[in-house]
Amino acid sequence: NLLGAEQHGHMEAVGYDLYCKMLSAAVKEAKGLKMEEDFETSIDLALDAFIPPGYIPNESQKLDIYKRIAGIENSEEAEDMLEELLDRFGEPPKSVQNLLAVAELKALAHRAYITEIKQTDAVIRITLYEKARLEAEGIPKLLEQYGSDLSFKLENNPYFLLKFRSSKTGKPTSLDRARGFAEGLCRYVQP
Repeated sequence: NLLGAEQHGHMEAVGYDLYCKMLSAAVKEAKGLKMEEDFETSIDLALDAFIPPGYIPNESQKLDIYKRIAGIENSEEAEDMLEELLDRFGEPPKSVQNLLAVAELKALAHRAYITEIKQTDAVIRITLYEKARLEAEGIPKLLEQYGSDLSFKLENNPYFLLKFRSSKTGKPTSLDRARGFAEGLCRYVQP
């Protein structure tokens, strides 16, 4: 019983973030809404994605912004955060823009049942959630779309290997490439 008066004080025991997640899940269940699969999505790309000390000097504000960026769930929330950063702190440096882009990619990847996007040199490994609800016919379509730049391995946790080239030649960066792939994979998510 997460919503009852007898739960007073339990928020401190489990922590605010976990309490909010538990409360949200209980409300969705009470409304009869479909519960999402519970898995984490991690992004590990070779780019600078952080808030430099000179941009937000106050550590408390910086931690609050990091926490709010980590909670971004869609592109609208990322745009809102960018507008707030512009209003409060001025034009964000590239590393902060990257941080917002990574948070947006993480939310998109989560919707596509991706548990990990990890860059190694010029290859991005995109690991799927083992219970991903994807339309099977989408995988051959993606393989055809990307040609020799994409391969698929069906193991315990299926994964894709996506090649990319450096941005010095005007080609997409690892962030652009991963985002494009996640958007493509989202087309094959079952309702």
